[in-house]
Amino acid sequence: EEMRTALLGNYSYSELGNELQKLRPEKRNGNWFSLHELNERLAKLREISKQTKKHGLLGVGQIRETLQIMSRAESENKRKQTMLRLDQLGLLGGTPKYLLSPPKEQLVAKYFHPDNMSAAEKLKLELKKVRDEFKMSESDCGSARVQVAQLTTKIKYLGKVLAKKDKHSRKGLQEMVQRRKKLLKYMRRTDWDNYCLLLSKLGLRDNPD
Repeated sequence: EEMRTALLGNYSYSELGNELQKLRPEKRNGNWFSLHELNERLAKLREISKQTKKHGLLGVGQIRETLQIMSRAESENKRKQTMLRLDQLGLLGGTPKYLLSPPKEQLVAKYFHPDNMSAAEKLKLELKKVRDEFKMSESDCGSARVQVAQLTTKIKYLGKVLAKKDKHSRKGLQEMVQRRKKLLKYMRRTDWDNYCLLLSKLGLRDNPD
């Protein structure tokens, strides 16, 4: 009896009520409703569902059930494809797993610390600091004061790293010294205050010639 009245597919309360109402017999006088009569309607509904499935026709409940199954299968398939692509990237030298995580702040700070920079990077950083210190305005990139300060920084740097036999680079160093000399001479004549400021801060000597 239980198998005979078991429903095929999923029904909402409203759908089940509508289907059972369609199968309700004509109303008779007196107390006509009984549990036996309800079971008979459930059995009929099961038989109708069976025939509907047999002929390939789906009711609302069956359509919903089918769509839910398809949706779950599609979601699972997408998840598997995503995991497969990530695994393939790792195998083929693509995006490593550590790049899929956010950067660790302490490692970033350590990487960009001046102690871990190359000599060229350190010089670039030092030139920026010098420009910020000696600039005449926010947009100042090439005033005589900034040029002298940056040339002095480059001269000190090259004086430490150049090999004695590197004649080409030493020629470039000498050209920098001469360019600074001309700029200082010009400033001594036209801008005495800034000339004295440069001598004081850069540790240079006054040379009237």
